[in-house]
Amino acid sequence: MFKLAGVPALAALAAPSRLPNTTLDASRAKLTREPFGDLRIYFEGPTEQLKMMTAGSLLLNAGMTPHAPHQHPEEEFMVITEGMGEITVEGKITKVAPGTMMYCAAGKLHGIVNTGTTPLLFYFYKWRA
Repeated sequence: MFKLAGVPALAALAAPSRLPNTTLDASRAKLTREPFGDLRIYFEGPTEQLKMMTAGSLLLNAGMTPHAPHQHPEEEFMVITEGMGEITVEGKITKVAPGTMMYCAAGKLHGIVNTGTTPLLFYFYKWRA
């Protein structure tokens, strides 16, 4: 069998590494402090079955939104674990509280607002197959 020196290294550079099998707590997630709250990214990258996966959380300050309703090429779930707010999906506004979960298909307009007086914590999961 014929092998070129360095070919495995080149292949590794061409394909992004897959997410590792691991467990992370909030202290090990990548933290970005934004004017609207604390954004944590736990995982971001391809998996064995997905081209891209992002899993994170946002501790959204009272009265804030991270951005106007938006759309993106990934499907997304959001899970509310603390606080009160409103989620908009395709123009429909739903009041949310701990235990509420949202699913939004790719390319659909959606957003979240903290309507409470305390921080709203939600976890989000986005992916592209």
